[in-house]
Amino acid sequence: MRRPAARTGIAAARAMDSALEADRARALRLIHVSRETEQRLDSLVALLIHWQNRINLVAPATLPDAWTRHIADSLQLLPLVEGAKLWVDLGSGGGFPALPLACALAERPGARIHLVESNHKKAAFLREAARTLALPASVHAERIEDFAARFAPVADVVSARALAPLSKLLTYAAPLLKTGTTGLFLKGQDVDAELTEAAKYWTIDYELAPSKTGSGQIFIVHRLAKK
Repeated sequence: MRRPAARTGIAAARAMDSALEADRARALRLIHVSRETEQRLDSLVALLIHWQNRINLVAPATLPDAWTRHIADSLQLLPLVEGAKLWVDLGSGGGFPALPLACALAERPGARIHLVESNHKKAAFLREAARTLALPASVHAERIEDFAARFAPVADVVSARALAPLSKLLTYAAPLLKTGTTGLFLKGQDVDAELTEAAKYWTIDYELAPSKTGSGQIFIVHRLAKK
């Protein structure tokens, strides 16, 4: 006879599967990807859920909406920098936006994304995802300051999501925002207040684009100089 706890666990798993299936459909209406990228994203979500049981990669409450909250939220950056091949993602954490971007960039010859994450447990997940999904991604388990000091190439894009207030984020990113590099930073509703503070220390050529997946905004930096 099946025990109540087992029945509860099965019901919860079915509810999660149902929620993810519905959310997947919503996300794929927001972002358009190839069948091959879609398959990689399916594998990425499965890997995320598996690893989430071992380490806290994302807020648990966001898992049923992982496709919109994490996948589509990340991939909305791609159309903003058509043709970009060399990316650097700062404070990659649970892999967003970097891993979904890598899933799409796998079809772009010569593309590579560098993920910088100082937490070694999270870096282990990022490496496993890159290896398992055969992604054009390099994981650097070190502090952003150390990575930026030794990274010589000129990146097409520097990205980050939910890493730090804008003033501190720009301090991290500044060494990498060279001529020709675009900064793409996913920010929340308080971006205007953060910008007011950051403008005390930085001269910023920027624009804001509304997020397709929530009430936040994408802070797009074209040029940056210390005051």
